[in-house]
Amino acid sequence: MISSETIAVFCGLGSAAAWGAGDFSGGFASRKGNLLGVVLLSQLLGGLILAVMALVFSETIPPSEHLFYGILAGIFGNFGLIALYKGLAQGRMGIVAPLSAVLTALIPIGYTAFFKGLPTTTQLLGFLCFIVAVWLLSSVGAGFRMTLNELFLSISAGLGFGFFFIFIDRANDLSIFWPLVGARIASVSPLFLIILMSGKSAKPLPGQWIFIVITGILDAAGNALFSMAAHLGRLDVSAVLGSLYPASTVMLAWFFLKERLHQKQWIGVATAFAALILISI
Repeated sequence: MISSETIAVFCGLGSAAAWGAGDFSGGFASRKGNLLGVVLLSQLLGGLILAVMALVFSETIPPSEHLFYGILAGIFGNFGLIALYKGLAQGRMGIVAPLSAVLTALIPIGYTAFFKGLPTTTQLLGFLCFIVAVWLLSSVGAGFRMTLNELFLSISAGLGFGFFFIFIDRANDLSIFWPLVGARIASVSPLFLIILMSGKSAKPLPGQWIFIVITGILDAAGNALFSMAAHLGRLDVSAVLGSLYPASTVMLAWFFLKERLHQKQWIGVATAFAALILISI
């Protein structure tokens, strides 16, 4: 019989694959313009999918405290998502995605270590390999170079996603999908207000719809898989596995956008797999 920890590892890895592909799709759509519209519509679609899943699995609506944590998760997740998509649209995908992932993982690691104690020595080694992998993935040319805008947006995205991980873990004790629905309501509502107050249109530009739909589906899948991973296993392990999403984004950018990967970045991909093995032992 498969243990809950093993299932949690697969769910965490699945969330990374879904988020990485979704971020690539969202970032590609944002390059065409109308960033807020892309985020709003993809979040709306993802929220509808999560609500349908909650009804299909007949989940009980959790207490208000759990929904409140879900709302907080949505606020921070929305902040991180906007920063990430802006970074992917304005900067280099192979830089912004890996940098944001470091802080995304480090915040839950520190939180879990303080409240629940340290993980095993092997898992700690896996965490170290993860940090090395992200650094290597972020390397360009002979050295590590980035613009101030790429640094700021990467840090903003990492902070938003890191606290999203923490609050969604606090919310999912009794149900998986309803707290995520609450998170979506909290993330979509401010976007509506911003768009209404600014007078901007959320209507997608030509060629954006397909990417918005793909982004919404993949982001909802990533959120659900991460919530299940955190529910079944340790938050820090789930956060590190989920934060491997840059590997998917970087590989898709290399394949579709022909963004060149240097030798260090290929080594980073291999190191990320080593981190996965160590964390899973």
